Amino acid sequence: MLPRGTERRFLFLQGPHGPWFFQLAQMLRRASCQVWRVGFNAGDEAFWRDRATYIPFRAQPEAWPATLSHIIDEKQITDLVIYGDTRPVHAAAVQIARERGLTVHVFEEGYLRPHWITYERGGSNGHSRLMDLGVDEMARALERSDTDLPDAPARWGDTRQHIFYGALYHWLVLTGGWRYPNFRPHRALTVRQEFRLYLRRLATLPFHAIDRMIASHRIARGGFPYHLVLLQLEHDSSFQAHSPFATMTEFLDCVTDAFAKGAPGHHHLVFKAHPLEDGRAPVAAEIRRLARLHGLQGRVHFVRGGKLARLLNQARSAVTVNSTAAQQVLWRGLPLKALGQAIYSKPEFVSDQSLIEFFANPARPDSRAYRLFRHFLLETSQVPGGFYSARGRRALLRQVVDMLLMQHDPYDALSKGQSPPRQLLRIVK
Repeated sequence: MLPRGTERRFLFLQGPHGPWFFQLAQMLRRASCQVWRVGFNAGDEAFWRDRATYIPFRAQPEAWPATLSHIIDEKQITDLVIYGDTRPVHAAAVQIARERGLTVHVFEEGYLRPHWITYERGGSNGHSRLMDLGVDEMARALERSDTDLPDAPARWGDTRQHIFYGALYHWLVLTGGWRYPNFRPHRALTVRQEFRLYLRRLATLPFHAIDRMIASHRIARGGFPYHLVLLQLEHDSSFQAHSPFATMTEFLDCVTDAFAKGAPGHHHLVFKAHPLEDGRAPVAAEIRRLARLHGLQGRVHFVRGGKLARLLNQARSAVTVNSTAAQQVLWRGLPLKALGQAIYSKPEFVSDQSLIEFFANPARPDSRAYRLFRHFLLETSQVPGGFYSARGRRALLRQVVDMLLMQHDPYDALSKGQSPPRQLLRIVK
């Protein structure tokens, strides 16, 4: 951390739905830092309870770079804090921050979900420093560490709270839109459409649970070998910015076509939906259509969310674009094919076979190398806790504030022996 008396001045942009950013800012103030927040809509404003440090941005999007530069100069900002780095306002802010020499703190959902979040500097996912770090470099950095590895959790941490805060946020944006007439969401749907999807997701949770139980029972009782496909949200930043596919349909077609050509005739294909899948992309209908198109009737299954571990326990292999759920695949030593950019796409772990060859005879990963990689993540960018549950946020605050105030980013801090104490074994519900 910087010496006592050195003032840090943080500027927060958009964060996860809910109170996490404001609680983090309060803790930074107790550490003698100055903090401000730029809000782009009524949802941002509602979750930041300190009006004196709230800066509303109501101008046209084209004015954002000049406005941000003015705020940086006026407030003498030293640090920028964002959630994800691909939405337009954040991408522009990261570029300006780098030009000005600011430290960019990026939060994301955990690379090792569900009981960790990700904290990095400069960028995340396809822009993370992990993309250029080799396993041998990670091994050298870990020479100082002898921490035991916790087992991979099999349960999503706070899905209901996530959905609740998402619905509340979009309701606030919708009802308070008149105060931010120039706000444009970073996704294709309107705020009203997003709000309706969140409401429908909440209302259909019991029905989806029944459908999931039936599908899972059929797979468990089927007695057939199967390959698992880990689906993502089509609007997710990792899918949009770091994959070769423009739509989920393109990915589904690619997988079913390769499976039809490469897999043995008695093998089946199981598609598992993302836990927050809300129906904006017609995933289930497309899977049924493609199964008929490729002559795979009776061999293709669709599971609506649920626990991944139960499906992985009997799977032969897994395919994904770049889902973080693939980490559980690798932890179990199962063959993995990733078709997009991901921080775990190392030659030691991910198959370089064509997808047809992979379904015919999937190559297994180097499990020892992956355990080292996972150890490295847990010692650096993965922080135990969650953005959406109160208990999860308390766990984050115990560690993440010190990480923001450290001189070095998590990866350099480990190699220099300056990492903060870790609480790797705490499971947050």
